[in-house]
Amino acid sequence: MPEIHQKEHTVTLKDLSRRFGDFTAVNRISLDVKRGEIFGFLGPNGAVKSTTIRMLCGILAPSSGSGTVAGFDIVREPELIKTAIGYMSQKFSLYEDLTVEENIDFYSGIYRIPPGKKAERREWVIEMAGLRQHRSSRTSVLSAGWKQRLALGCAILHEPPVIFLDEPTSGVDPISRRNFWDLIYRLAERGTTVFVTTHYMDEAEYCDRLGLIYRGELIACGSPEELKTRFMKEEVVEVLCDRPQDAMASIEKIGGVRHAALFGAGLHVVAQDAAATMPAIADALSSLNITVQGMEAILPSLEDVFVSLLEARDRMEERQREFRQ
Repeated sequence: MPEIHQKEHTVTLKDLSRRFGDFTAVNRISLDVKRGEIFGFLGPNGAVKSTTIRMLCGILAPSSGSGTVAGFDIVREPELIKTAIGYMSQKFSLYEDLTVEENIDFYSGIYRIPPGKKAERREWVIEMAGLRQHRSSRTSVLSAGWKQRLALGCAILHEPPVIFLDEPTSGVDPISRRNFWDLIYRLAERGTTVFVTTHYMDEAEYCDRLGLIYRGELIACGSPEELKTRFMKEEVVEVLCDRPQDAMASIEKIGGVRHAALFGAGLHVVAQDAAATMPAIADALSSLNITVQGMEAILPSLEDVFVSLLEARDRMEERQREFRQ
């Protein structure tokens, strides 16, 4: 394995872009990710999160821009990047007909771990992932949660300074997801940088920082708290009431309301001014004989921020199209 350069930032990107013909898939993304940081990539399907990660992993060459991963240049040293990172895809990619130990031994060979160190790394992975009782089990009989742990263990077998996790917990139960994130925290505490894509808003809360990508652009970046308090210009009103679906249709007709959405047993209403909107909501629901159990302005959830920023970007692009016409 080549010498890995230890710097404060393990991922740096400057105006990174990727074009396919006339289509710009990734448009001038710039960001820095620190050593030991858990960085989340959040975005809807089709937001080219995976395309960006493929460039960071040295699989896909950028059309323009620059960047480094683990100290290696994305443009000039993609093959060195591949040896210095760990990668775990959404789809389980290990060998079902091999046992847990056999899979680990196979990847030890792939990563060219020295023979004298293979046994030590195998035992570390088994202990880290809690697989001691399953070490001789054929991988095909493991549950999705245990397969996920094994895949993570094989991805970090060679002790990479940065690991990319592409939708790693898709299709597993909530308890397995929580246990998997406990492993991620432990890796970060050891100094491993974790770059993860996710669709789950509760998982996004676990990240140190989040980058929101939409239509190939990074439209917001910060901690979950920063995204909730700095990047969302509207305010959120939580409404607990009877017949929330009927209430939602009525509330969305009120001036100053951007949108309303079901949230648990109630509604989250995104409005320009919460204080001015709440009396109008009360009047609208009273006219429909809908009983209101509670209503208050609250800190937005990440889901609220996510939807608000995407809608704001759509409105801006619509204004730009109208101006050009």
